[in-house]
Amino acid sequence: MSENFWKDKYPAGISAEINPDQFANIQAVLKQSCQRFADKPAFSNLGKTLTYAELYELSGAFAAYLQQQTDLQPGDRIAVQLPNILQYPIVVFGAMRAGLVVVNTNPLYTARELEHQFNDSGAKALVTLANMAHLVEEVLPKTGIKTVIVTEVGDMLPPLKRLLVNSVVKYVKKMVPAYNLPHAIKFTQTLAQGRGKIVRESNPASSEIAVLQYTGGTTGVAKGAMLTHRNLVANMLQAKALMGANLNEGCEIVIAPLPLYHIYAFTLHCMAMMLIGNHNVLISNPRDLPGMIKDLAKYKFTGFVGLNTLFVALCNNEEFRALDFSALKLTLSGGMALQLAAAERWKDITGCPICEGYGMTETSPAVSVNPIQNIQIGTIGIPVPSTLCKVIDDEGNELPLGGRGELCVKGPQVMKGYWQRQDATDEILDADGWLKTGDIAVIQEDGYMRIVDRKKDMILVSGFNVYPNELEDVLATLSGVMLCAAIGIPDERSGEAIKLFVVVKPGESLTKEQVMEHMRANVTGYKVPRAIEFRDSLPTTNVGKILRRELRDEELKKIVSK
Repeated sequence: MSENFWKDKYPAGISAEINPDQFANIQAVLKQSCQRFADKPAFSNLGKTLTYAELYELSGAFAAYLQQQTDLQPGDRIAVQLPNILQYPIVVFGAMRAGLVVVNTNPLYTARELEHQFNDSGAKALVTLANMAHLVEEVLPKTGIKTVIVTEVGDMLPPLKRLLVNSVVKYVKKMVPAYNLPHAIKFTQTLAQGRGKIVRESNPASSEIAVLQYTGGTTGVAKGAMLTHRNLVANMLQAKALMGANLNEGCEIVIAPLPLYHIYAFTLHCMAMMLIGNHNVLISNPRDLPGMIKDLAKYKFTGFVGLNTLFVALCNNEEFRALDFSALKLTLSGGMALQLAAAERWKDITGCPICEGYGMTETSPAVSVNPIQNIQIGTIGIPVPSTLCKVIDDEGNELPLGGRGELCVKGPQVMKGYWQRQDATDEILDADGWLKTGDIAVIQEDGYMRIVDRKKDMILVSGFNVYPNELEDVLATLSGVMLCAAIGIPDERSGEAIKLFVVVKPGESLTKEQVMEHMRANVTGYKVPRAIEFRDSLPTTNVGKILRRELRDEELKKIVSK
């Protein structure tokens, strides 16, 4: 579709264009916001709140430590393996101010997954939570990481409460397995050693990499999407443009239950909300619904960022339904398809409609969103400002409105490419800047878009991409497995769940329990299968390639026949 097609699709008061060069880099946005909103709350967690001024001071202390007490140089990669706690924004912004590239790392990764990401990214430093340090100990000798910083959950709390919280986590809940990292430094020490020291503020070009965000892309090998300062600045400005009519600067309270290491929450809370000086309430463990609801009850929150799975779980909770939603005016959904029943129930309970969008890691992530003034449930809305979309057929030809084809995206938020993977970059990104999403979409005459299918075999579990190749490679290392296949099956709770099909070698035996134990040991929780089926054979092509599509079709037929 041409630029002119999209220009008249935006509601009154929303510009179809943003200026991605308005800020030189993320550091410039951070400095401006921390000055403009100095006394405003920036992030809260575990009863402690950091103002924007405190965020700038603490991130400066961390930056000074990195510059003066380590051998790290601008452009070096630092892995950040933290849940939603106050240390996360301090570390991320401090690392950026020191000129480092942030590598967001899932705290739930297994040792195998950590080793791959650390080595692929060439990370030289790591900030991790004590709860995961035992895995770091296991993989550290196999990586190039020289600087390890360990923090505990309560490290940003006042001294007595810090001692209490950290002791309960370690000794009562026993959530910190024993580890031995003799050269690691405590996060609290880094702040103490950097406090008051001069920071040599980095000033990277907008084209330089700010974040390496790992994803399988449209295939299964985990790759680092190179997100530049310009990519992320563009996406925060695009988000602001479409939310501007509903969110005021410096006075909104937005709940952040989704993990900040995931690009959706990272850009929304650490980038877009930082730009407009709003207050992010970090939920460390959204699976603990009673604890989360207890936190929600403390705030007259005006924004909520979630996904279908969470909306369903909360709406089924009696205590959540009893909360005061009178201030809530914006609910954002992304990461997975929003189901109509979930959207309707949320609106009935909270009085606030859910605004669904679409994006992917490679687009920083926002591609499109439903304008709050005109939400069409079941669509992914219209492209965010300065973004073009089109659908193409298998030969690459653009299809007319209403045509069903692969969605392609072009805009300033589209990644630079995959880290050290030019071949993979060339597969997804053409010379004109169009990125192939791997999703099959339809563009309506009113400009709204619908995702109708997925071109690739990716499985989407509660907003997380899971790639069959990876699961099959892991399972194939289990003795007794001759053939295996992984597919996604419909699941009311998580959107999709993983089902494994296994063919056992002749003369050998395997149980479901053995398969599950092997998968739990080698992949993070959301990649563990929900169902396992043993078979004598699997459908294949004439050259022996397993036909996952046939297996999916079989499962869908079972559901329809019920």
